[in-house]
Amino acid sequence: MIYELRIYHCVPGRLPALLKRFETITLDLWARHGIRQAGFWTVLVGESNQALYYLLQWEGLAERERKWTAFMSDPEWIAKRSETEREGPIVAKVSNSFLQPTAFSSVK
Repeated sequence: MIYELRIYHCVPGRLPALLKRFETITLDLWARHGIRQAGFWTVLVGESNQALYYLLQWEGLAERERKWTAFMSDPEWIAKRSETEREGPIVAKVSNSFLQPTAFSSVK
């Protein structure tokens, strides 16, 4: 099992729009594509409170490539993403890392 840590750095003031998009659109599409989330976080105290952190759970990189590619090319996702960005971009920058649990991790 591997985990993908994704950090969305929002355009100032657009974090509420990103959260709404995940809650009302993205999660349903992920479910249809078999994408499993392991948690979402916003920053309470830290460098920026305009970021969303989340983890995705994958069996391996091949599964990630297959499912993420299908999601990103899904016509419904493309249309909904465009619709939610009518007032301008929501995300300024995306960072991601692939994490592998250690032998002593409580998460495997």
